[in-house]
Amino acid sequence: MRLGLNVGYWGASPVDNVALAQEADRLGFHSVWTAEAYGSDAVSPLVWLAAKTEKINVGTAIMQMTARVPAMTASTAATIDLLTQGRMLVGIGASGPQVVEGWHGVPYGKPVTRAREYVEIMKMVWKRERPLEFHGEHYDIPCKDGTGLGKPLKSIIHPFRDSIPIYLAAVGPKNVALAAEIADGWLPIFFSPERVPVYREWLDEGFAKAGGGKDLTNFDIAPTVHIVIGDDVNACRNQVKPMLALYIGGMGAKGKNFYYDIACRYGYQEAADQIQAFYLTGKKMEAMAAVPDALVDEVALCGPRERIAERLAAWKTCGITTMICGTSDIGALRTMAELTL
Repeated sequence: MRLGLNVGYWGASPVDNVALAQEADRLGFHSVWTAEAYGSDAVSPLVWLAAKTEKINVGTAIMQMTARVPAMTASTAATIDLLTQGRMLVGIGASGPQVVEGWHGVPYGKPVTRAREYVEIMKMVWKRERPLEFHGEHYDIPCKDGTGLGKPLKSIIHPFRDSIPIYLAAVGPKNVALAAEIADGWLPIFFSPERVPVYREWLDEGFAKAGGGKDLTNFDIAPTVHIVIGDDVNACRNQVKPMLALYIGGMGAKGKNFYYDIACRYGYQEAADQIQAFYLTGKKMEAMAAVPDALVDEVALCGPRERIAERLAAWKTCGITTMICGTSDIGALRTMAELTL
């Protein structure tokens, strides 16, 4: 099992992400990842970190598909891959209706269809086998509704690699199956090593559609796992609960919250209902208090070094390939390297 580092949104907290990325690079981590929601973008800080590191792969977890047309994402990825001499990992995702329609101002549409078209277009751009022409449900290139002057074009740069690794962030059955079918890796959120059977059927469905012997041995499952090391287990858990409360309670409307659905799938529907009810009525402290300790322990690593080492065993044997550590603590990075690498 490889290790990655997720530095999250740039500027969300006063953390020296350059120092974190450089230490991860020195320790032999596989990758460093940035994120975006509706503040800092994922690309700018990623390029900054890439320039400050030497060997570590650099990835986006995630770039929102609705924020960029696929040809632009392909161009951005190809440029970074060229600048870093092959270190780019392209993590993309659908985000949710609240951000897509409320921030980017575009219809949410059909996320599975969009992702399939998006990935196909990016691959065409990198291959440069012919000028880009694609006519789908979400993307029409060259578009028919414009001036009529558009013509198929081919990228004027030759990518360092004509097949840059693509990771899909996916939560539901159809999206997870799609990731297994068309992508090189999957970026799950709130992954639990105890719940692998929940996802295995969806992954196998995607592998079967992909054909060619694709399976877990050549597909990267790379969840972000929050790491909080300290003597007081409850105090460590309490550092994770605000994030879980935010996503389960507030990252989506009632009836359309993918993270709430994950908690329910894991058997925590009663708690999820309480968290959502509190959060949507502005009672954020109560929402945090309603997050079960057991759920935190399933999706995060909290407590003293000895407890982390004990709980790591399940992660090492559950089938994931890359554990992306969600931490701003250099000491935690070193501990994870000592226990894993």
